[in-house]
Amino acid sequence: MIMEQNMVGWFEIPVSDMDRAKLFYDTVFDIEVQVQDFGGTLMAWFPFAEGKEGASGSLIKNEAYSPSENKGVLVYFASNDVNNEMNRVEAAGGKIVQQKTQISPDIGYMAIFIDSEGNRVALHSRA
Repeated sequence: MIMEQNMVGWFEIPVSDMDRAKLFYDTVFDIEVQVQDFGGTLMAWFPFAEGKEGASGSLIKNEAYSPSENKGVLVYFASNDVNNEMNRVEAAGGKIVQQKTQISPDIGYMAIFIDSEGNRVALHSRA
């Protein structure tokens, strides 16, 4: 079977405090997520570029979601160099779990941090 698109189309990262999480992700990634209230469910979308590689997603605050630092899915954010974002993690209220580590020469590098809400999140870069 030939895929017409990448398998991942969307992801959601649970948060307990949307204001704190927004500030964390805005600071670490040097972006501005936009928060919307959908009848008590708060969502903050990561920037999305139509026609570009990769999936987009959001932060989400809802009683059905619970942040976790050691279980569940691990989301990898794309980066030019994972050190760019990792250098801002602790100042933004997060915790570094694994510094920049080479996966292999062909695949590149990864790093893992705990966000302001207690979620385990990863980064990937070629350099």
